[in-house]
Amino acid sequence: MKTNTHNNYKLTILLIFIIISFSSHAIEIWVSAKGSDYNSGTKEKPLATLNMALRKARDMRRLNDPLVKDGIRIILMEGVFYLDEPVFIRPEDSGTAESPTIIEAQNNTKPVLNGGLQVKKWKKAHAVNGLKVGNVWVSDAPRKAGSIISFRQLWVNGKKAVRAKSTSGDKMDRILSWDKISQTCWIPFKDKSVEFQPGMEMLIQQWWAIANLRIKDVEVKGDSAKVYFEQPESRVQSEHPWPAPWISKKTGNSPFFLNNAMSLLDEPGEWFLDKENSKIYYYPRIGEDLESAKVMIPVLENLLEMKGTIDMPVHHVYIKGVSFEYSNWTRPSQQGHVPLQAGMYMLDAYKLKTPGTPDKAGLENQAWIGRPRAAVEINYANNIQFQECSFQYLSSTGLDLHKGTNNNLVQGNLFKDIGGSAINLGVFSDEAFETHLPYNPKDEREVCSNETIVDNLITNVSNEDWGCVGISAGFVKNITIAHNEISDVSYTGIGLGWGWTKTQNAMKGNKVVANKIHHYGKRLYDTAGIYTLSAQPESRIEENYIYDIYQSPYPHDPYHWFYLYTDEGSSYFNVKNNWVPAEKFLQNANGPDNVWQNNNAFVGETIKQKAGIRQPYKHLQKEVVVDTEWELQEIPHFAAIELVGKGFDESKIKSIAKKNGVIDAQLYQWKNHIVLYAQLNHIEHLKSELALVYPKAEIKTYNTPVYNFSKFERCDNSELATEWNHIVLTANLVEDTKLQQEYLDYHKTQFEEWPEVAQGFCNADFQQLQVFKNGRQLMLIISIPKGKSLDELNPKTTQDNPRVNDWNTLMKKYQTGIKGTKRNETWVFLNKLN
Repeated sequence: MKTNTHNNYKLTILLIFIIISFSSHAIEIWVSAKGSDYNSGTKEKPLATLNMALRKARDMRRLNDPLVKDGIRIILMEGVFYLDEPVFIRPEDSGTAESPTIIEAQNNTKPVLNGGLQVKKWKKAHAVNGLKVGNVWVSDAPRKAGSIISFRQLWVNGKKAVRAKSTSGDKMDRILSWDKISQTCWIPFKDKSVEFQPGMEMLIQQWWAIANLRIKDVEVKGDSAKVYFEQPESRVQSEHPWPAPWISKKTGNSPFFLNNAMSLLDEPGEWFLDKENSKIYYYPRIGEDLESAKVMIPVLENLLEMKGTIDMPVHHVYIKGVSFEYSNWTRPSQQGHVPLQAGMYMLDAYKLKTPGTPDKAGLENQAWIGRPRAAVEINYANNIQFQECSFQYLSSTGLDLHKGTNNNLVQGNLFKDIGGSAINLGVFSDEAFETHLPYNPKDEREVCSNETIVDNLITNVSNEDWGCVGISAGFVKNITIAHNEISDVSYTGIGLGWGWTKTQNAMKGNKVVANKIHHYGKRLYDTAGIYTLSAQPESRIEENYIYDIYQSPYPHDPYHWFYLYTDEGSSYFNVKNNWVPAEKFLQNANGPDNVWQNNNAFVGETIKQKAGIRQPYKHLQKEVVVDTEWELQEIPHFAAIELVGKGFDESKIKSIAKKNGVIDAQLYQWKNHIVLYAQLNHIEHLKSELALVYPKAEIKTYNTPVYNFSKFERCDNSELATEWNHIVLTANLVEDTKLQQEYLDYHKTQFEEWPEVAQGFCNADFQQLQVFKNGRQLMLIISIPKGKSLDELNPKTTQDNPRVNDWNTLMKKYQTGIKGTKRNETWVFLNKLN
């Protein structure tokens, strides 16, 4: 990281220290879950609620009480504060830099603001119509004001249960078809024990989003069923063009499952809310005792709201060490949920018959979006701090810095087990503003700006709405997202930008630096560790550490995942020095002046070491969630495929390679041999695709090198050229199997026993040298800096280095030419095709 960035971070931490120091003599108001709001608020006689403490502090400021000169400290004592209503912080609660309002945990305690309630008095369920199994427990559903409390999540001993669904585990079925005119879907329906029940829903996965659709009716015909949906989601789902259900013979149709019906309650860990009979049913997992288990449901959608106005913002309120738990979100049960992207749901959307908008001549997609609720919502507030807090067991977004927020700090917090995004920042288009238009309000105070999001752990998030993001930023300016660790995400790690436009807008000067992002893309593709949209002048994506993407079991395109992804309109970005295992990037319909430089696995260990959470917050790493049972995507790596035969079409081979995720496919030819060498994965799948087009060809794969020299690993001067040329040669090993093994053994020990050979490659500035083997055939690829020639560089391998000649002489006895070579000809060079 550049020195000035480090200095900015040091300055931030210093300012925090100064603030805390200044506040050490602040007036104290104590709050305890065992207190009373009729108490005085001392440590000995604490209040019972945070809202009452805020009222007391508000009055002290209103009356200009001299005791608040050094600030007000509201101290929450150990315990769970069950909320009947959200905590509301308003402009009158503001402090100043010299006299902040501080809400903090008592030393060495973890007070919890809890928006849920515990369900008790469970008992074994007797025979109930629609139940498939007998090991189900039941409790009365809680009521409020005479009505059943609506909720979509339930936790047992801190582990989220599964809303009863039609498929087992992580499996899904696939739709048969979708009719946009009738707004209906055909699905397989072989299990006749499944019965339609009012309130039943369908979750469907489509490209980079899911949709929750309330089912109006199910019409069964044989082993299939026609599904009808409630409005308004039925219309929006069928009219919007992106993302939509996909129908594909190659990768399969959109996956789905049905949920929320008694007849689907058939697997440990599942639950169902029977609103008609006011009962909650739960099928315990192994080891769970419902008589002693802590079963929690969420009630409040919002736990804390901080809301000012554009002219009277909230300011200088610092929250430290507080836990926010059990938030609710019920809109999908009331109106369905059809997101466009990043969890932003469509209020209206359709395809234009005649494409074109004032900003984009070819645009055919129109959408107006809403924003999911958050446990903590901030509007029109500045100089706010959230430090060392915990956001857990939340149904939708964790923390939302929405509109008119600036100069706020979010540092050292835990975000874990969250249904939506951990953090949302900025406007993602207002409800009345078409979402593809550039947002640039006349009053810049509306824009989320100068926010600092650092040293947070974000793990196991987007586990309800799979299309949500670890940290998601819309139209934001001068924000810093740095040194966070993000893991176990269903879609993208960090999303930055909105609007899909090259037109300059409110966004500029944004920094995504030194984050550690891994184990993402669990459910959806068209994803990346870091993803951007639209023009953002003076913005940087630098020194991030991105690795280990999950392999989605139901991808619409199994190769459409990336480490870095600058999407439509992305412009004016510096993308530099990011550590990624391979250069698997996408630059889709970008605007001007993006600079990409040195993003690979060779940027150095210091990038990896410095990325992620810093002291004193490293203790958060013990909370990192990684699903070790979930398969990881194979890392793209250099490999080769050889086709031997006739009638090959160069453009067709490259097209097949691109569709199969091959990075920068290069073709080389000798006689009737064509070799594709590039970074690729799933090589056997690519081989089968080529075999379909060229069934008479002999196709051989070279996937794992038997010898691999890397300048980055072996040379004192490890700086690599930015662009390479590859020299491709092939030969056979001799038929004697004993000699073949000797050849392999020599290469296994070459770096130790013949170090002069590797030194020769360093002297010649070889970037990489790989030897592959298939049967007897060898494939040798020498990678050199672009603009250099092998004739120029190869003599340097033996210059003042005679033992390399000894090596070359020794190897000759193991090598011979392939079929078609001349007598005494061993290695043949393949010519690169344009």
